[in-house]
Amino acid sequence: MYPPVDPILFEFGPLTVRWYGILMMSAIVIGSWVASREVKRKGQNPDDLWDMLLWIIIPGFIGARLYYVFIQSPRNDQGIGYYLSNPEQILQIWGGGIHIFGGFLFGGIALYLFTRIKNLPTLKFLDAIALGLPLAQAIGRWGNFINQELYGPPTTLPWGLKIDPSRRISPYNDLSQYPESVRFHPLFLYESLWNFIGFFLIFWISRRFGKQLKTGDIVLMYLIWYPFGRFFIEFLRTDSWFFPGTPFNVVHILCFGAVAFGSIMLYLRHK
Repeated sequence: MYPPVDPILFEFGPLTVRWYGILMMSAIVIGSWVASREVKRKGQNPDDLWDMLLWIIIPGFIGARLYYVFIQSPRNDQGIGYYLSNPEQILQIWGGGIHIFGGFLFGGIALYLFTRIKNLPTLKFLDAIALGLPLAQAIGRWGNFINQELYGPPTTLPWGLKIDPSRRISPYNDLSQYPESVRFHPLFLYESLWNFIGFFLIFWISRRFGKQLKTGDIVLMYLIWYPFGRFFIEFLRTDSWFFPGTPFNVVHILCFGAVAFGSIMLYLRHK
């Protein structure tokens, strides 16, 4: 498996259009379209969903980037020290480096404030976004493929990913030990497939068992599905800081907490 194209789609004077940005915007639009259809199905005005997008997207991206910079910084020269020395780099998300949990936090706060201000049913809009979110994540992850990010340790599996030496982190940038022929686990692909499956599964449940579901159940199903898969994918991460002497990191704790919360709440609501 090889990165298919140059990360830059085209340049026009000072304007640079990158595939990463195109994929992220496509993911947002497609996921939002799914959410707007769900909002309409639940008797709400889909225009309200589109109106709240800027309220959610901008804080969401800021939160996702800040989480990456200060908690999930790669184990290479571009760690926290690099960003503190070059603060102008912190918000340059077009080169990659965002984290979904930071987006959850900031975007969730923004959504809550918007729905309170506009007097809208928060849980119905959360359900709609949770339905479209895994599809958006599945599409957006392919930006990591083009940027040669989110790869795991070396593998001999036929779908192993080629990573250019300049994009590798220690110790895999040592070509004497890991020559260019070495391939790596495509973690972006694992997560993308997990999210595609999650989208179709949650979508099917929402239609097949719609009468039994309560408002807010789709959010809880998402909080179970996505973090459950992410928990295991994290064991293969090569760019994370792990607790000394353990294979666990902060994301493991967050994922475990999300799955436990979602499972308990779903059980209590339907007990």
